[in-house]
Amino acid sequence: MLDPMWFTLKWVAGTIILILVSSVVMGQAASWLTRLSGKSRMVQERAFAGYAFAAPWIVGFLLFVVGPAALSFYWSFTRYALPNPPAWIGLENYSRLLSDSAFHVSLLNSLYMTIFGVPTQLAVGLALALLLNQKLRGVKLFRMVFYLPVILAGNAAMLLTWRLMLNPNNGVINTILGWLSNVVLPFNWLLRAVIYVTELSNAAFMGLQRGNFAAVSNVINGGFPGAERLPLWHQSPLWSKPALVLILAWSAGMMMVIYLAALNGVPRQLYEAAEVDGATRWQRFRHITLPLITPATFYNLVVGMIATLQIFEQSYILTRDGGPAQSTYFAAYYLWRATFRFNEVGYGAAMSWVLLVIILICTVIQFQIANRWVYYEAQ
Repeated sequence: MLDPMWFTLKWVAGTIILILVSSVVMGQAASWLTRLSGKSRMVQERAFAGYAFAAPWIVGFLLFVVGPAALSFYWSFTRYALPNPPAWIGLENYSRLLSDSAFHVSLLNSLYMTIFGVPTQLAVGLALALLLNQKLRGVKLFRMVFYLPVILAGNAAMLLTWRLMLNPNNGVINTILGWLSNVVLPFNWLLRAVIYVTELSNAAFMGLQRGNFAAVSNVINGGFPGAERLPLWHQSPLWSKPALVLILAWSAGMMMVIYLAALNGVPRQLYEAAEVDGATRWQRFRHITLPLITPATFYNLVVGMIATLQIFEQSYILTRDGGPAQSTYFAAYYLWRATFRFNEVGYGAAMSWVLLVIILICTVIQFQIANRWVYYEAQ
């Protein structure tokens, strides 16, 4: 058996040799092609240097992106169940997806997170950007603090912390909500109304998803929540997805940074002219700020949509096995489950390509309708 240190050193040495060889080969090839086209010696030297430095990235892209993608595309047409070799079956995996009810549930759950999670992130990111777009002492520290969740959002330890905080019985979030409900009567009524609306809307979504509206009847028959009622979070199918939306809102720091950059790019003279004309703060925000930051909103919308359609860690760690009642069965989680838990590599590959096509279609639609609402100052 090879010593682990020796094995690691061999891989490091092999990687360095691959980088050096690819740099020299691609640099020489670029120099030779420019020489054939009659370019000067200086152009040949620049071509050599440029491709020599770009070679490691190009080789890495071919080996770790293009290569695996091509293999995945081939495997999607095979029955590849480890440890058996792949066997060609044509479109059987794709036809199986059409009748796979669990896959349909996962797509609808991913759609739910996109519809509710992305707008929530946009709203929180914009609100934070507006609050932190001030010339105040210590504002940079607050910007850093609000950006930290972006780094920690996919961290397993942080998600386990969220699992503890969202515990319906003794979690810190329900403890705070319960204390506020007991102290502030209007908050108690507001919380109970939010619980009722959330459970009713999620029960309706489950009914549309499964063709069975028994959950809606249960919520209606249960009546308005009692004074001591608190959210059940990840222990209830009616609350598991709202819990994940809450975590997405907590990690809206990246959108905040994008919005901050956009807000700093809004010309100050526009606000001054509007103020002279008697525009209120709300009117200035609505007619100046919002239109001029629509490029940032569009960027955040597209990136957020792509990210939520691929949500995985939150479901895997927070709710365990896509539960309860498949309420957090997301497309990426179901893909992982089929590929790595049941070793159906071919079926998982087909699923990944279907998910890719869905993301591409949604992205193209976003770009097609962007001209109707995105305002660029140069236009």
